[in-house]
Amino acid sequence: MTTPVDLLAIAAHRDDVELTCGGVLIKHGRQGHRTGIIDLTQGEMGSRGSAALRADESGRAAAVMGVADRRNLQLPDAGIENTPETRRRLAILIRELRPRVVIAPALTGRHPDHRVGAELIRDACFLAGLAKLDSGTAPHRPHKVLHAIAYREDQVKPTFVADISAEFETKLEAIRCYGSQFDGATQAGEVYPTGESLYDVVRVQSAHYGSLIRCRYGEPFLTTETMRADDLLALEVSTF
Repeated sequence: MTTPVDLLAIAAHRDDVELTCGGVLIKHGRQGHRTGIIDLTQGEMGSRGSAALRADESGRAAAVMGVADRRNLQLPDAGIENTPETRRRLAILIRELRPRVVIAPALTGRHPDHRVGAELIRDACFLAGLAKLDSGTAPHRPHKVLHAIAYREDQVKPTFVADISAEFETKLEAIRCYGSQFDGATQAGEVYPTGESLYDVVRVQSAHYGSLIRCRYGEPFLTTETMRADDLLALEVSTF
């Protein structure tokens, strides 16, 4: 029987999670929560490396981040579709892992797999709560779906930014596990080139998000629903 996870990140390609929300996975793992990842594809269409090599890299990265469970849905790379069958396959995995919170990609992006993947994940999270979807698994609908919007400066302002100052160097170590993709690279996925190495761009971008909440490094997230605040005297991030 699968042991449930508390926080589940789902993304199109091996390395997407590390780039966009690896810090919060590390943070929650260190706090004693079980974390998990579902990669929707094997990354076989990548210009560098191979699916087999990226599988090895993703395993090492998961170990660095302390991820308890990592799965691969084996959808076609550069060909993700939001269909009844793909929704059902993903929903069954979500029912098995039973997360309270799911992290999905940004709702916009230049890679079609990222945009379609975000829609697929939201739909699958809803379908996972339908009793008659699958007789072999119990219904489960996550409480919250977050969208990791790192590097998406064309997005709306983040709903919130998570402080990953203590976790950033470990996040970068996990990203460096993907040497086949990133060594010598200046861009990747939604990370646009600036002339610096990709690793330096990640550091600069994380510092930018951190500055929004007055800390060293951060990761930004969007929720489509309004966040709730009951104790206004406990609100963080000074106006001045």
